[in-house]
Amino acid sequence: MRVATDIGGTFTDLVYVDEKGHIGVSKSHTTPPYFEQGVINVLEKSGIDQTSIKTFIHGTTVIINALTERKGVKTGLITTKGFRDVLEIGRGNRPDLFNVRYHKPAPFVSRYLRQEVEERLNYKGEVMKPLNKEEVKEIISFFKKEGVEAIGVSYLHSYVNPVHEQETIDLIKEIWPEVFVTASYEVTKEWREYERTNTTVLNAYVKPIATSYVNKLHDKLIEKQTDSNNYIMQSNGGTTTFEQAKELPINMVESGPVAGIYGAAVLGEIIGEKNIIAFDIGGTTAKCSLIEKGEVKVSTDYYIERDNRHAGFPIKTPVVDIVEIGNGGGSIAWIDDAGSLKVGPHSAGALPGPVAYGQGGIEPTTTDANLLTGRLSPKNFDYEVDMEKVSEAIKATISNYFNISVEDGALGIIRIANSNMLNALKLISIRKGYNPREFTLVAFGGGGSMHAPALAKELGVKKVVVPLASPVFSAWGMLMTDLRHDYIQTQIKRLSEVDITSLNQTWDTLENQAYNQFEQEALQKESVLFTRFLDMRYLGQEHTVKVPVPNGNWDEKTLEEIIGRFHQLHEKNYTFKLEQADTEIVNLHLTAFGQVKKPTLEKNIVTGELSSALKEVRPVYFEQEGWVDTTIYDREKIPTMQKINGPAIVEEKASVTVIYKGQSLQVDEYGNLIIDTGVE
Repeated sequence: MRVATDIGGTFTDLVYVDEKGHIGVSKSHTTPPYFEQGVINVLEKSGIDQTSIKTFIHGTTVIINALTERKGVKTGLITTKGFRDVLEIGRGNRPDLFNVRYHKPAPFVSRYLRQEVEERLNYKGEVMKPLNKEEVKEIISFFKKEGVEAIGVSYLHSYVNPVHEQETIDLIKEIWPEVFVTASYEVTKEWREYERTNTTVLNAYVKPIATSYVNKLHDKLIEKQTDSNNYIMQSNGGTTTFEQAKELPINMVESGPVAGIYGAAVLGEIIGEKNIIAFDIGGTTAKCSLIEKGEVKVSTDYYIERDNRHAGFPIKTPVVDIVEIGNGGGSIAWIDDAGSLKVGPHSAGALPGPVAYGQGGIEPTTTDANLLTGRLSPKNFDYEVDMEKVSEAIKATISNYFNISVEDGALGIIRIANSNMLNALKLISIRKGYNPREFTLVAFGGGGSMHAPALAKELGVKKVVVPLASPVFSAWGMLMTDLRHDYIQTQIKRLSEVDITSLNQTWDTLENQAYNQFEQEALQKESVLFTRFLDMRYLGQEHTVKVPVPNGNWDEKTLEEIIGRFHQLHEKNYTFKLEQADTEIVNLHLTAFGQVKKPTLEKNIVTGELSSALKEVRPVYFEQEGWVDTTIYDREKIPTMQKINGPAIVEEKASVTVIYKGQSLQVDEYGNLIIDTGVE
């Protein structure tokens, strides 16, 4: 049996597939701060025999939570003499140009814990000044006195030659074996000292937290006699072992969300949809990503806490290109100082949760608004819902302020939430030069299908797909992933002067590194697949374009082909190309996939009459329509390929799909809901 679990801000999801290909799902509440207990709870709730689990895959928000809530450990930094302030200086670009009160983000390491040591390499990686080991010993002694729990080591140009970082790490482990330590060359071999140093520090900052969490989870699984191969989802869309995850926890920063994006790409391949906008609404956040021609876009230009007023913190590891906003089912509605209605980013979370949960929540949320307008039914909640309390919360906060009915107050919350989500969808499509009409929206998460049909119509998307097991689709995506590692090496060379033999040798070195890593993870060489990319630019440019390039040995003809691809992609990204200009390689990027056995998707044909799926007819409050008697269907009982015209609602465990007037829905042979949004 293969089992995947995904911890979200509000719920912990589980999907399993047995040896016969049967897929089952379960969902339970997240249990902060003891997240591992939520995993055990959902395993028990699912009723599966835990001793029969052979593969266990896990996605977690523990790392991103530790970073955003500043709950890592006291961390020290050792760096090259003269570079202790690189974290403070950062970059000169200010996101809010005219804000005279703008403050740069405060580094995760205080200045007195950023220590310098004599050593220096040049840009070629040649030693100009040897490492002063006595200074390193003094710094270690100082860190011990200060109660430091983790150390980051980041020297200038170590991405070319890590010799001094290796010597420093060996010395720390010899003198102080208990401390957690991270060297920059272990995390990334990509240039840019600020981004590389910050990534190293953040990895060190969360390493003890990750190690403790992974160990507790492993121990809990052992307690339940679960003897499985254990993997954790990474931000690059692949998985890695528990042991590797403890070493490089920064690779788990978007562990949960990216699984759903990857799952959307796999689903698209199965149903023949290559261009997809993946859209995930959970209890706390809404996330979206664009998949073009079946390819999930991965970038190392990732930031946490970055918005139009804050520069954020860079993380130079491969992360699926994803836009995330604080708008989910538990997002709180409130009135700002200017008297405008806002929804999010603050969430009621799992505890106390929305008012509807009856667990002490008093502020109205998106879930409460959907409940009051009839989109959700009180009968489908785990708790006894007090509709009077829900109504009173919306009335007190919204309706009384604007002097409108409680229904219009609830609808206002939904409309503002939709507006926030629509902006996120535009960021990954229209703003990047893509026409949404050429894409299919795959909606999942607890709230994805509830909001997607309205958003798709607004965006101009013609088709929405709501997958089978959509409320736990991120966990489903994990079942479909392979092991994955990315190897990025900065190597700045003009293509007109490049030594092809040397370039081929570098690719061979990266591939051998991948083979060795997969061997440690008990994977055979024949199960490993490679994909290559080059980060390229015109001479004199600052930014690069990622160009897919061929595997195998290269020759002059290969280079000509690569330059041609670069010109085309540059024109697509920046609307122009300079065919006479010199081109330059900045980074070699090898993606290595360790293929594992994945479940096959069974067809799910349902026969019978549509009337057998009808649950009830209840009033639902629609914009410009008012209260409309709406047919409510049970998703599991809807016959395959029979058409349902809107307005209608399809209910399933932990989720509903709202079909508006002028839209229609059919269930395909795999059990997915296919919605025609009515867009011409």
